[in-house]
Amino acid sequence: MEQRTDARQVVRAEIVLDLICAPSYIGFTRLSRAVARLREEGVDVQLGVLPFQLAPGAPTTGSPLLPVLKHAFGDHAVVQALDMAERAVADGLRFDYENAVATGTFDAHRLVLLAARQGLAEPMTERLFRAHFTDGLHIGDPEVLAGLAAEVGVRVDPAEEASSAEELKERLAYVRDHGVTGVPVFVVDGVPPLTGAQAEDTLYRTLRSAATTA
Repeated sequence: MEQRTDARQVVRAEIVLDLICAPSYIGFTRLSRAVARLREEGVDVQLGVLPFQLAPGAPTTGSPLLPVLKHAFGDHAVVQALDMAERAVADGLRFDYENAVATGTFDAHRLVLLAARQGLAEPMTERLFRAHFTDGLHIGDPEVLAGLAAEVGVRVDPAEEASSAEELKERLAYVRDHGVTGVPVFVVDGVPPLTGAQAEDTLYRTLRSAATTA
């Protein structure tokens, strides 16, 4: 294969998300597809993931999700969740809320952080989303997380446990200090942040614009 000698355009993008947030999963999926389109065009898109917690301090004991939603927010929350599952089909995603597990996400976010250190944040994030929404896995369970890490190829070093936890706390604080109160949020070089539901083509055009002005 002939090697390219020209300097590649570089675009940096970040998405702020929570791994149990349905709009975050849809947003991440659309952004990943937009990023793939740019990469196919020869643009070096560096995609980062920033953590957010919808329920800071939530237990990781694991409980069926729909009853938790009903208890916390009422019947309308269950209706909204099931409606979101129907809309996700258009993005090629399957949400199995009947088997989804409510859990805190601190340790899952820490796994993404460890994956990022190894250049595997994107596949690790996708696998955690799919584990929660599609596979009915408890992504707050250390054994489940260890299995998912091995599946993606992320090395988990116990010696990094303390440092990764502190770095994650700093990242969570950074996001809060920048006024993020809901996710997803998309941050692309030189472009005002985009919040909430965004179409794939919108994200692609935003990335393309950043690449053009880089």
